[in-house]
Amino acid sequence: MDVLTASFSKKPAEPLDRTEIEQRLRNCPRLPSLGSINSALRELLHADNRYSSQISDVIRRDPSLTARLLRLVNSVYYGFNSRINSIEEAVFYLGVRQIRQLATVTPIIEDFQRIAGKTPFPWRLFWQHCISTAILTREILSSDKPANDEADYVAGLIHDVGKIAMAAVFPAHFNDIQQRIVAEPMDLLALEVEVLGMDHAELGGLYLEYHNLPDVLVEAARYHHQPEQAPLHSELVAAVQLADRLARYSKIGHSGNPGEVSFQDWVDSSGWGILYPHREATELDHKRADLKRNLEHLPTILEGIV
Repeated sequence: MDVLTASFSKKPAEPLDRTEIEQRLRNCPRLPSLGSINSALRELLHADNRYSSQISDVIRRDPSLTARLLRLVNSVYYGFNSRINSIEEAVFYLGVRQIRQLATVTPIIEDFQRIAGKTPFPWRLFWQHCISTAILTREILSSDKPANDEADYVAGLIHDVGKIAMAAVFPAHFNDIQQRIVAEPMDLLALEVEVLGMDHAELGGLYLEYHNLPDVLVEAARYHHQPEQAPLHSELVAAVQLADRLARYSKIGHSGNPGEVSFQDWVDSSGWGILYPHREATELDHKRADLKRNLEHLPTILEGIV
């Protein structure tokens, strides 16, 4: 039976008050990958002299990263006639930017999978949604200025961490929400508050706060539906909101929210207004066209990553 329509629980879970939610959430396992994401590789990739043999040696220490690297370079997106089995060749073809993104994705997705456990849900499609949001967040922000670090990419990647925490700590509530949202489409945040007592955005912000993660990541999780409320990093959070809506608009992966997102929904989003205020109509048309072009390549890239 499809995990989206399966009957998870005959008796609905009871809503909880904020104190109990916070107490239980504190026991949710942390994401060790966010403390140091492949630090050895990142240092190497930031060095002035980058040798593919050195990078390859670091990659070999991580079997999951190696597997993703070879799967991506041999994906339809790259379209090589013969299979590439050498890590050195893969490094040469993919380049530093793609490897940095893979080095970021690999440990975080593995942490996500471990925390989510066996809760019924199409997790692979969810990881695709998270990764596509990360890629699009980077594209949106780097179109104006190059990124200096991975904060934008990681912010996009973990924007829905509250859903993972909900599945891990409150599985009965999570299952009720997923069952109802498919049966009777409605506003997901409102449904989460009704069923659990807190929505996934607030839950994600609290979870990241408890583990002393940077404000930029906390705000991305907490305000990605209302970036105008982000006190410190509204522009980055706006990019996450826009990236999230673009991924849903293109039906890339599955965010856990089956509600349709139209072209107008992402163009009229508060994030769009924050990122592109007072721009000329022609420039905005170019921005929209660029974003739609970026969406075309995402499915084949994702097939090579997750």
